[in-house]
Amino acid sequence: MDSRVGTDIVTFDVDPEAYRHWQVEFAGPVATVKLDVDEEGGLRPGYVLKLNSYDLGVDIELNDILQRIRFEHPEVRTVVLTSAKERMFCSGANIYMLRSSPHSWKVNFCKFTNETRNGMEQASAKSGLKFLAAVNGACAGGGYEVALACDEIAMVDDGSSTVSLPEVPLLGVLPGTGGLTRVVDKRRVRRDLADVFCTTSEGVRAQRAKEWNLVDRYAAPAKFADLVAERAAALAAQSDRPADAEGIRLTPLKRRIDESGLHYPHLDVEIDAQARTAKLVLHAPEGAIEGTPEAIQAAGADWYPLALARALDDAILMLRTNYLELGTWIVASRGSAEAVLEMDRILSEQSGFWLVREVVNFWERTLSRLDVSSRSLIAVIDEGSAFAGTFLEAALAADRSYMLDLSEADEGDGEGPQIALSPMNFGTYLMATGVDRLTTRFGGDEEKLNALRNGAGKLLDAAAALDAGLVTFAPDDIDWEDEVRIAVEERASLSPDALTGMEASLRFGGRESLHSKIFGRLTAWQNWIFNRPNAVGKEGALQSYGSGSRAKFDWERV
Repeated sequence: MDSRVGTDIVTFDVDPEAYRHWQVEFAGPVATVKLDVDEEGGLRPGYVLKLNSYDLGVDIELNDILQRIRFEHPEVRTVVLTSAKERMFCSGANIYMLRSSPHSWKVNFCKFTNETRNGMEQASAKSGLKFLAAVNGACAGGGYEVALACDEIAMVDDGSSTVSLPEVPLLGVLPGTGGLTRVVDKRRVRRDLADVFCTTSEGVRAQRAKEWNLVDRYAAPAKFADLVAERAAALAAQSDRPADAEGIRLTPLKRRIDESGLHYPHLDVEIDAQARTAKLVLHAPEGAIEGTPEAIQAAGADWYPLALARALDDAILMLRTNYLELGTWIVASRGSAEAVLEMDRILSEQSGFWLVREVVNFWERTLSRLDVSSRSLIAVIDEGSAFAGTFLEAALAADRSYMLDLSEADEGDGEGPQIALSPMNFGTYLMATGVDRLTTRFGGDEEKLNALRNGAGKLLDAAAALDAGLVTFAPDDIDWEDEVRIAVEERASLSPDALTGMEASLRFGGRESLHSKIFGRLTAWQNWIFNRPNAVGKEGALQSYGSGSRAKFDWERV
């Protein structure tokens, strides 16, 4: 319960003992994750999760399972995603949930489900964790999108099972959370065949699905288990995950919610409902960080870089789902910049250790979640700040940044806050575009980037940071409070819709990638189509589904 208003809020941390929708089995290098949706286990009342359909609660559990496999089971090299139900792999997102949900819920739901799928692809590319979809029954919509996120898709050829993306003909919407993009960009399905596939509600059976490259392999029911075992072993052979390593337990998050905001051991979120702002304050380590593989392993989930990443990831999800009117997030930090640089040194030097690799990948996913959260981000770098290296990434993710300049101040030493780059800022934490934030910021200017790289580790005051292009403004102590206050107030007064479109366009300059295309299209398509009467009007396709009546469309093409 949330003490703000006494109403239920959505949380994203799960106790594995409380899973309602998934079964997990471990056998050496292979983990088999079976979807077995509890029809009465919806996250909210008002709909039944029939036909192995899913809602946000189902995907929250899947995200938790995948996180635990990464950290608790380093011996696992292949994850087989399949179904525990006969002849039904997954029918996708629950239509009645979508129909009864407000627009903001639909968009946040789609965003989170796709971030989970992106995480699978990152795990394959950067953690050596491979994924095999064992499609053992009908696979539709979001169910096929989950399969598309896997490295390979094996399908049963039982004469009735199909794969399909039927949103256009059935619901008047589209598979915009990655389906269309992955079909053509990842699986290289021909455009004309993809057009037929996406407008055929009954789907495609195994042989044609293989011919069109919608799946990789298929087998008759009697041989399907052998095919899955063979491919799981082959994928495991491609992995560099350590077979003999001991995992760590992801202990429950230490999160407290009160009227002032959200509080974690290394992170505070200060909420100002009247100003419609949330201030995320990252706290630098106060003591030495464990720096050897043995000590890092022993620290487990309490190891500072992992504990902070988990807290920041949770806070982002909590804010964007439960605090919709807080449209401006202020990013701040406290502590020693030198301590953060020391943390980065350890992350860099121990990058070959499997656990550190997973932590760095977790930071990349969390920072990317910040990028795509559809909130205005303003970094405030004042006295006591610790924006260096990994912490500085949060400031570089901001739409603009303000750094206090005390060079002319009469009090104190006149130095004021300082920031610093570390090697972790160059190519480690990639955005959805597949490019790091510095490269994006400076348009790929190699001369500029090389100069910054050569200065990594050097503490920069406000004037130097402004000259280097690492901050937007550097007000002095006389103007500081007014400039920051006015900037925040002005931002909070602008149209949220206009800001979302503007920020999404400006943040992701330069080249595109599979994931940036997905998020860009998600922002445009879902915000538009999920608001149009052809989908959600009283006689729209989403509302008419299952009623026996045909949808009534406005036939104008806009």
